[in-house]
Amino acid sequence: MIGFRILKRRRQVEPSLVERFRTLPVANISDSMSRMAAGGAALRPLHRGGVMAGPAITVKTRPGDNLMIHKALDIASPGDVIVVDAGGDLTNSLIGELMIAHAQKRGIAGIVLHGAVRDSAWIRDNDLPIYAAGISHRGPYKDGPGEINVPISIEGMVIEPGDLVIGDDDGILCVPFDHAEAIYEAARKKHEAEEKKMLAIGEGRDDRSWVDAALVRLGCAIEA
Repeated sequence: MIGFRILKRRRQVEPSLVERFRTLPVANISDSMSRMAAGGAALRPLHRGGVMAGPAITVKTRPGDNLMIHKALDIASPGDVIVVDAGGDLTNSLIGELMIAHAQKRGIAGIVLHGAVRDSAWIRDNDLPIYAAGISHRGPYKDGPGEINVPISIEGMVIEPGDLVIGDDDGILCVPFDHAEAIYEAARKKHEAEEKKMLAIGEGRDDRSWVDAALVRLGCAIEA
């Protein structure tokens, strides 16, 4: 039934590629995707710290209900990231310490929730990556409907089952399965270039001539 179904994930990024992406800043990956993809500024890391990376198990649920999130926790494999489109509603929290403890026990790599959590102090004291849009003490319902392993969208960023989802202190990003290798290579080169630039800045030899060149090209009037 459309709107109330559980599908199988047909493909997923390889663990070796996940580990390679884990070494790159999300900002460099984002730049390598033309700065056109983002999960929205509201999705913030709530955990103690650390990078999140893994293939997506997607969940679409109605606001205020977490039945399908429970099921996703039970069927996810170690290393998976559970990504939940809950419509951005913050009225009811959809996960808390009990569900997150269960996720930790199962080896889940992280949870992304376009909705609210509770037990935020407990989350802050733990390392399992949790990204959410807000916090509410009001608990959820468990009646459905919802869907697992369907394409979802969070603030315009489309996530399909098996896509790579990666997050750090700057937020989360989805890397499409079909383009993951090419994006990795572009992001790796971007990161290496930035490391060289940081070295040049530290040594006082960073070339800043591009600033004036850009102002001239754009026709900026500059008093002598």
